[in-house]
Amino acid sequence: MNFTRRDFSRVALATIPAALLAKPNSKFGGVQIGINVPYSFRGMPATADDILRNVLQLELSSVELRSQPVENFLGGPIAAQPQPNARAGAGRGRGAAPGAEDEAARTRAVEELRRWRLSLPNEKFAVFRKKYEDAGVSIDIIKLDDFTNRAATISGEEIDYFFRMAKGLGARAISCEPTVSETKRLGEFAEKHRMRIGYHGHFSKDPEQFAFPPAWERAYAYSKYNCINLDIGHYTAAGGDAMSFIRQYHDRITHIHLKDRKANEGPNMPWGQGDTPVREVLQYMKKERSPFQATIEFEYTPAEGSSVMTEIAKCVQFCKAALA
Repeated sequence: MNFTRRDFSRVALATIPAALLAKPNSKFGGVQIGINVPYSFRGMPATADDILRNVLQLELSSVELRSQPVENFLGGPIAAQPQPNARAGAGRGRGAAPGAEDEAARTRAVEELRRWRLSLPNEKFAVFRKKYEDAGVSIDIIKLDDFTNRAATISGEEIDYFFRMAKGLGARAISCEPTVSETKRLGEFAEKHRMRIGYHGHFSKDPEQFAFPPAWERAYAYSKYNCINLDIGHYTAAGGDAMSFIRQYHDRITHIHLKDRKANEGPNMPWGQGDTPVREVLQYMKKERSPFQATIEFEYTPAEGSSVMTEIAKCVQFCKAALA
């Protein structure tokens, strides 16, 4: 018998132990806890079924999901898909430049992916959505690496496609990492589709990058649908006061990334050992009945003898204890 990729995925899901198919509930104290996937599962297989299996093992009921596993599951060409969290100019050795043949192949792959995207009917997204929802996992946010510092090069038709994808998957919002100037155009599409976009940031002195309030405020001025995906670890490491930020911009937040970092651009730490007010943020969200997701973004290195899944499970328990 010949199996397609989708047939294999269905069979793979059927092999998940029955104990893991009991529907999870990670809404603790009224706060929805989710996880950024497959990014948090570093070094692990990242098919739609692998991701779902791991999420169920962690007993989480909501995710921020990147677009690549969705497109791969639906049979899309993968050659031109962006790598998760890829940034402009990354991925080549210092001084290296693409050759003409490489560039031509890249152009062909991008065009093939574009044509495939524009031909994909909306009902295909419903198939993927049902797969996750039947297991008890909602896709709260869809993360788009395509927009990382190059949203200006994406055609309007493809931007419409990504909003179709987000709606078809049942997402409340899109998250991405464009430059601040690019949010003027993205905000216009967000208004057209009536869906929020949460802009994620890292520490940077470049005013075109999201790091401090003035960058997000510029985006707000372009559109009421331009919003915030605040990473409290990065913000703390950059010298910001995460609690004050959340209090001031509470109504513009799509979701928060949870991690614990040391101040002064310090490293990621096991939760509770850094300077980030993870517990305080969760308790504030509980008190204020925040409607947005608190999203685990796992980044610290597991201790010797431990594993990514073991450490993420500790993060889940941290959230549960903080919200008890």
